[in-house]
Amino acid sequence: MTDTAEAKTSNMQTHSALPAEETDRLADEIVAALKTVFDPEIPADIYELGLIYKVDIKDDRTIDVEMTLTTPNCPAAGELPQMVENAVASVPGVGLVNVNLVWDPPWTPDRMTDEARLVLNMW
Repeated sequence: MTDTAEAKTSNMQTHSALPAEETDRLADEIVAALKTVFDPEIPADIYELGLIYKVDIKDDRTIDVEMTLTTPNCPAAGELPQMVENAVASVPGVGLVNVNLVWDPPWTPDRMTDEARLVLNMW
């Protein structure tokens, strides 16, 4: 059983052996940690850019993250997944962190939050 946070909608589906309060705390702190990771070429964090597709909190506290990049040719492709892994691993109570880079669905600017659009002046 796992708890899944769909990053775009921030929904939490609780099907876990972990207490709901712990799942909520982990989810909130993981999102906060993800917001500290910035694409080196873009002055907005990866969470607000919509690069995080899914965060799955397992019963054993393993965290699976599905993320994408703005383009497959992104110069930060080698470093961003490691930065995400390090940020999530820094959350107290988190176990092993697995970051999977996915390309489906492809990232588009409509995945960005209003906050990212404001920072990037994309209105």
